[in-house]
Amino acid sequence: MADRVLIFDTTLRDGEQSPGVSYNVADKLEIATQLEKLNVDYLEAGFPASSPGDLAAVAAIARQIRGCAIVGLARANKKDIDACWEAVQHAAHPRIHVFLSSSDIHMLHQLHKDREEVLEMARSMVAYAKKFTDDIEFSPMDATRSERAYVYRMLKECIDAGATTVNIPDTVGYAIPSEFHEFIRGVQANVPNIDRATISVHCHNDLGLSTANSLAAVRAGARQIECTINGVGERGGNAALEEVVMAMRTRSDFFAIDSRIKTREIYRTSRLVSDLSGMTVQPNKAIVGANAFRHQSGIHQDGILKMRETYEIMDAKEIGWPSGGAEMVLGKLSGRHGFKARLEQLGYDLNEEELGMAFLAFKELADKKTEIDDRDLEALVADKLRTNQEVYHLDHVQVTAGDHITPTATVRLIAPDGTILQDAALGSGPVDAVCKAINRIIQVDSRLTEFSVKSVTEGIDAQGEVTIRVEKDGHTYVGRGADTDILVASARAYMNAINRLLSASQPAADTQVRRNP
Repeated sequence: MADRVLIFDTTLRDGEQSPGVSYNVADKLEIATQLEKLNVDYLEAGFPASSPGDLAAVAAIARQIRGCAIVGLARANKKDIDACWEAVQHAAHPRIHVFLSSSDIHMLHQLHKDREEVLEMARSMVAYAKKFTDDIEFSPMDATRSERAYVYRMLKECIDAGATTVNIPDTVGYAIPSEFHEFIRGVQANVPNIDRATISVHCHNDLGLSTANSLAAVRAGARQIECTINGVGERGGNAALEEVVMAMRTRSDFFAIDSRIKTREIYRTSRLVSDLSGMTVQPNKAIVGANAFRHQSGIHQDGILKMRETYEIMDAKEIGWPSGGAEMVLGKLSGRHGFKARLEQLGYDLNEEELGMAFLAFKELADKKTEIDDRDLEALVADKLRTNQEVYHLDHVQVTAGDHITPTATVRLIAPDGTILQDAALGSGPVDAVCKAINRIIQVDSRLTEFSVKSVTEGIDAQGEVTIRVEKDGHTYVGRGADTDILVASARAYMNAINRLLSASQPAADTQVRRNP
């Protein structure tokens, strides 16, 4: 049995199946680069047969990322496997991940095939994939709602056909930890050739048990965990990488096994995925939530001041929290050197042009806010560096609104050729007026499907961070913007989404927000 747990990250595949999430190639490359720094063992980059764009993205990642194995997902048919290999063949260590349903409900209502037909599909397609690479993973989808004897038989046949990893997916989040532990033990006891393959698990969070089930599987002998950053994924999401990793690291006395994850990269990776996916991390989220290392109770504060371990079982510095969980406050008297140093501590590596742009924005913010902490800085820098992806630049926005007036917005944009474009519009509300004014200028046929706003920090002078999703031709584009004026933040977020829509068909450029190793 392996002496460590392999971490299989599927943020770019299953994570992208979260409703409303859609990455372009540049987004995927940026996240993949950070996952490489995080030191994941396997990076499932996408589902190449699902679209030409996903095939291109997986291929780009396979060419660029060398520090971990690159995985492509494929249904049990030759067309999918061919597309998968076309994409992952460029990797230093390519893997093909073949999946096929094993539950009666899936076979009856989706596949319209009987058990023997499905078994033959699994066996023959694993053998077909084996012609391309020695590293083959097989997943009997919906395994936890399948007859176990049938799953054992399918695993045996697929290992004989060439599978080197067999994954037990709790596809609909149905399993209970003690039951799942027993299932993994059953695989070890009833699959005679299991010694020739690594046992993996892929747990969904429909009942809030994905992390618990994954850890139960580790205790039972599973040595690969499939997970995502922040737990993003289909429906209720997947097991969160940061939770699985830190549970094993913190309770090494119980698990007696660990991963090779560089935990100091966890916080940065979480923020990056949240920013590019538009999926906000809930404040009380374990490990990476805003409140994970904050204490309000007087009793807790007293204990922390005397000895951190009284109320914290993890060291925030080991997860990469800025200043070890504490926040450095800057103000309008802070200089460029201190500003740059703090950004470097937060993990940002900016060139002189980007630093100058960010510093000007920082000074503007400092005139509006008395104190600027790390959360403000991260929102500010991310917002300003998004301008590198601009097609149209938002130059000016002015809104008139009130309870006895029809909201009116005037917007001025700078076109790619430098032309200044300006228009105005009425709306049902100030944000609606801003979006309509922008639409009058750019004339993009899109539909706004989501608008959300949150406070970056506390206080009446806090920055507001707006997330907007727009949809066009079945594709969703996420935009984000931050400012102390929520209407300006809304305009920036909408422009960010529209610019992403306009540039979606353009070749990927270098990733824009660069972070230090």
